[in-house]
Amino acid sequence: QVQLVESGGGLVQAGGSLRLSCAASGRTISSYTMGWFRQAPGKEREFVAAMSWSGGNTYSADFAKGRFTISRDNAKNTVYLQMNNLKAEDTAVYYCAADRGTVGRLATNFRDFEVWGQGTLVTVSS
Repeated sequence: QVQLVESGGGLVQAGGSLRLSCAASGRTISSYTMGWFRQAPGKEREFVAAMSWSGGNTYSADFAKGRFTISRDNAKNTVYLQMNNLKAEDTAVYYCAADRGTVGRLATNFRDFEVWGQGTLVTVSS
């Protein structure tokens, strides 16, 4: 079973940038679709971005397009989320997730993902 640990969260001013990392252990993530989700206080968990096992297929939520970029380094067993031009409404706990069971489409629903990290808090001050 793969385990995921996120890092890189913190406090940043609006307009700033952060890069989140998700380090996997236990087994290689090279066969997993990897995704990022976030959950703000009092809100449901929402999809941010996902990338297929090969990196050839990616999808981002509308709010993330043009500002957030998902990437992966299978050799390092790590996934990243580069976040630029952060806004106060991006404040949330960000979760990394892994999926290997979805076939025929890129997993983007939180129910698709079998493995989750513990989350890292991103706070954007306005």
